[in-house]
Amino acid sequence: MANTQLFASQRGRMVPKADALNEAGGTAYQRAPEAALALYAATGCLNGTFYSDASTQLAEVLGLCEAVSPQYVAQTALYARKTAYMKDMPALLLAHLAVRDGELLSKVFDRVIDNGRMLRNFVQIVRSGVVGRKSLGTLPKRLVQRWLENASIDAVMSAAIGEKPSLADVIRMVHPKPKDSEREALYAWLIGKPYKEDVLPLKVRELEAFKKEQGDVVPDLPFQYLTALPLKAQHWKEIASRASWQATRMNLNAFARHGVFEDDALIARTAARLRNAEAIQRAKVFPYQLMTAFRASSNAIPSAIVDALQDAMEVATRNVPKVIGKVVVAVDVSGSMQSPVTGFRKGATSTVRCIEVAALIAACLKRVNPDARVIPFAEAIRECRLNPRDSVMTQAQQLVALLGGGTKVSAPLIELNKERSEVDLLVLVSDNQSWVDTRASGGTETMRQWAELKQRCPKARMVCIDLQPNVTSQSVDSMDVLHVGGFTDAVFDLLASVVSEGTGAHRWVERVEAITL
Repeated sequence: MANTQLFASQRGRMVPKADALNEAGGTAYQRAPEAALALYAATGCLNGTFYSDASTQLAEVLGLCEAVSPQYVAQTALYARKTAYMKDMPALLLAHLAVRDGELLSKVFDRVIDNGRMLRNFVQIVRSGVVGRKSLGTLPKRLVQRWLENASIDAVMSAAIGEKPSLADVIRMVHPKPKDSEREALYAWLIGKPYKEDVLPLKVRELEAFKKEQGDVVPDLPFQYLTALPLKAQHWKEIASRASWQATRMNLNAFARHGVFEDDALIARTAARLRNAEAIQRAKVFPYQLMTAFRASSNAIPSAIVDALQDAMEVATRNVPKVIGKVVVAVDVSGSMQSPVTGFRKGATSTVRCIEVAALIAACLKRVNPDARVIPFAEAIRECRLNPRDSVMTQAQQLVALLGGGTKVSAPLIELNKERSEVDLLVLVSDNQSWVDTRASGGTETMRQWAELKQRCPKARMVCIDLQPNVTSQSVDSMDVLHVGGFTDAVFDLLASVVSEGTGAHRWVERVEAITL
């Protein structure tokens, strides 16, 4: 008699044979280069992850760029910046285009390089030599000059915050031609050369005067220009009253330390700014950044401000879709999910871990879909009962408390099949490094279990949300299995399209390919 373990009959349709090993050593499916590049663009911060270091990521991205068309690289750069709100990755993709397709670089440059930090990132990456050149070259130099010529005084002043390279370094490299005496004096001031004080921009003149004597009026400039000075409480209150949305979120504790929240009117104004829907959209806020601010809030921060952060979370995640039918959200709480969501880098490691972002996504879906079932899993499923009336923050914290163990992505599907549960939509949030359920041959256990579930629930769909960059997956993209990567609210856009369009929803790569250059 043949070995029944080896030749056991499989339920459901045939599944593709696994053709790769993931970074944890488990069997997996190799992603197509386009899908892999899209995932790296949405999640890769070029820092170390739980399974991979920064240099490996860099090599992987450059290899993927060579494997796809220059047009797709340009489209991915736009997606990474405009949809995934990334900083280093879109600059790297443009640097690749600088040595591969100058025409495409010129087409997308101004849309990707939309602020001074992005400009400095691009220059730094090109001059590092990693893309095959160590000088800007004629076209990139001309594009940088064009950015400087078209930038407002405020944009230039904001761009001058930061080093390696500083904006002064960039100006020395490209020698922009000043369009008037004011811009000529500004460039001279930035690079430390003699300038005509009387033609400097008004804000710069006000700054220089404030440096000499701290009067009552604070110059209307990014506060980084001011914090090295001996500021008084009234100065801090003025800074806080006109701070941008992101500056407000990032400096709540600093404002509290300097007496800003001793003023009831300023508390109310700050809370109103934090929950302002238009300001949240303009700031391109990551939902997890609100979680960070909420979690880091000291006891000195008034409750009205803390409540406003929770209100802001509801705004930042308001495109979470309402789903008709049986919804299951499977959340990976295994040990590798303790990795910072943007990776490890000395002096720049995020305090937010993958587990917290995964928990946040699950809690948002649960909040909008109270009947949704949330299944935490590691090497097996974990028990957790969430109250849909609790805030997103509270529900997420409950899931975070379950962290630990190995990774078995198939675990929630095994449980659903064991129970013979009805499922219309399965959302699986993970770093995708399954190894506990690896098989000696055939398809992955996740695909085997999905095939069995589909036999019982033929209209079921699965959306796999990957939080870390990698070139493999546990499932194969198909009409009923969609992949998306990232940690912005863009993942909810794809979920919404799945809900409204069903199996006709555009694949993630198709969305990137649809971007107009």
